[in-house]
Amino acid sequence: MIMEKPTDHPQVKPRKVGILFANLGTPDGYDYWSMRRYLSEFLSDKRVIDYPAWKWQPILQAIILTKRPRSSGEAYKSIWNEAEGESPLMTITKQQIAKLNAVLTEEYGDQVMVDFCMRYGNPSTKSKVAEMVSNGCDRVLFFPLYPQYAGATSGTANDEFFRALMNEKWQPAARTIEPYFDDPAYVDALAQSVEQGYAKLDKRPDLLVVSYHGMPIRYLTEGDPYHCQCQKGTRLLRERLGWDEAEIKTSFQSVFGPEEWLKPYTVEEVARLAKAGKKNIAVIAPAFSADCIETLEEIQEEIQEAFIHAGGESFTYIPCLNDDDAHIQALVGVAKRNLGGWLK
Repeated sequence: MIMEKPTDHPQVKPRKVGILFANLGTPDGYDYWSMRRYLSEFLSDKRVIDYPAWKWQPILQAIILTKRPRSSGEAYKSIWNEAEGESPLMTITKQQIAKLNAVLTEEYGDQVMVDFCMRYGNPSTKSKVAEMVSNGCDRVLFFPLYPQYAGATSGTANDEFFRALMNEKWQPAARTIEPYFDDPAYVDALAQSVEQGYAKLDKRPDLLVVSYHGMPIRYLTEGDPYHCQCQKGTRLLRERLGWDEAEIKTSFQSVFGPEEWLKPYTVEEVARLAKAGKKNIAVIAPAFSADCIETLEEIQEEIQEAFIHAGGESFTYIPCLNDDDAHIQALVGVAKRNLGGWLK
């Protein structure tokens, strides 16, 4: 016999599976206070800067956050999507999610709810987890958009997701994804972007610089697998392209603070290459799933300037995969593997 619910019973919505994609984040604007809020949240994360709070916070709040919001704000202003009132990372992420939602809902219909959040800034992970739960998601696949694992990227995104779950009275079942830098479809999408980029050039570059976001060497010695996954990722890309080792080079960008970081540093390496006679290079940044401040401003301005100043002649930036269809299909494949057993 089926028992009817009492009239005052809380409404229970039809079961769904939430697929929540996550990226790093973006300030709400490039003004001083928007930048300060964003940078304070980002640089207060112990996964990013792991110094003791008693030592780090006075430096951060009293020194760094008095000057850096202005300089970072100028950098963001130079790339800002004024038409939409948002950063390029936000614009591209929205485009990615629109395509991912279209493919996944075509596959699974109303069994799924597809959305995105940011680790820092808005929309917050907490707000999007709450929204999914309120819409009947009793299972959530959390998908940080970082091909390689690093504690300061995937790790901290997962931390924030788990903290968000702690706020839910009825906590959904949860899964996170494994690193997908070596997924064949992802490697193929990356290789295709290189092939398409080279096909547009009148002259083939002397070298492809594969520039990954950096991290302190200490993190590697403490067990973070990021460096190894970057090196393997470059090798897999080279093998897929069918190139010799001399045609491709791994480097690391975005150094911050006094510690020694993973080397070679991209900004120094491109200058060295120019002086060594490599006058025509291309740069790709496969640690980023979407073009952002580190690619649109740092690579295409600071790093390109270092190369030209050292005698380089031709500098080509190959964009991130963004919402390219091959990239979307690779991400869908990763999601579907991790949804196994949850959906028909």
